Amino acid sequence: MGFSEELSKKAAFAEEVLKKYTPSPSGFEGRVLEAVEYSVSAGGKHLRPVIMKAVFDMYGGEGEYIEPFMAAIEFIHNYSLIHDDLPAMDNDMYRRGKKTTHVVYGDGIATLAGDCLLNLSFETAMKAFDLIPGDNGETGRNALKDRVIKALRILFDKAGINGMLGGQSADVDAEKRGLEMDKDRLMYIHENKTAALIEAALMTGAVLAGAPDGDVKVLEETGSDTGIAFQIKDDILDVTGDEEKLGKHVGSDSENGKVTYVTLFGLEKAEEDQRKLSLSAVNRLTSLNKDSEFLKDLISSLTDRES
Repeated sequence: MGFSEELSKKAAFAEEVLKKYTPSPSGFEGRVLEAVEYSVSAGGKHLRPVIMKAVFDMYGGEGEYIEPFMAAIEFIHNYSLIHDDLPAMDNDMYRRGKKTTHVVYGDGIATLAGDCLLNLSFETAMKAFDLIPGDNGETGRNALKDRVIKALRILFDKAGINGMLGGQSADVDAEKRGLEMDKDRLMYIHENKTAALIEAALMTGAVLAGAPDGDVKVLEETGSDTGIAFQIKDDILDVTGDEEKLGKHVGSDSENGKVTYVTLFGLEKAEEDQRKLSLSAVNRLTSLNKDSEFLKDLISSLTDRES
């Protein structure tokens, strides 16, 4: 099976998991749930749950208790996109070729849909405890419970003020107050706003499968390299990308006066650093001595992408 076919298969599985855990619109709260469904079903590669499941499989993980975590990380990602697109943040009109949630449902419902997805991520991840297999003895069940607890701590730490939320906060604060954007601030934003959830996907997949702590640390570093390279590529595409392929407006960073890796260091250095980080991520995976070819190909595809 080629990489593209394998990626499509894994993304389709992630899509099915997501549908399973996404609530159907109903009741007086139905409009918010419509907005949730609209955001979650907006397409995309489901990169983070795909990565999580790939690492889980790489370490021989078995069982459905990975699935609530797959849905939870995608809910977190989508809530962040809804809020990022709001007029008070990036004020984007399109994402993945579709009108953004606030354009369709209004700012208030979009804000609540993001809130709903964040809370839903907690509720969903906790369901992993109900899916721990009961046929491997009390000792085995306790060991799996410990893995779930550890994975929960990682996931929500990486999503919180020490991770994605911290990166978003630093980004908005710098933009709204007109703070000088130097390399340290920009790298903090990229490491946390973008890389943290990729780190979480790699780490939780490994932890749930029982990987050694040393390997989990290497995967965290792999996620850091991958996430920063991914964000630098985003910055590059905002300058050089094709609007039709990207499914969103090109040049919005420049129009909004946003300082990016490209505006800070220039296009040539941005491309060079993005390649170095991608290679570093691949080399870290090689050092684990596992069958990581799919993940290596995925990292390469992310950093060579046109959309």
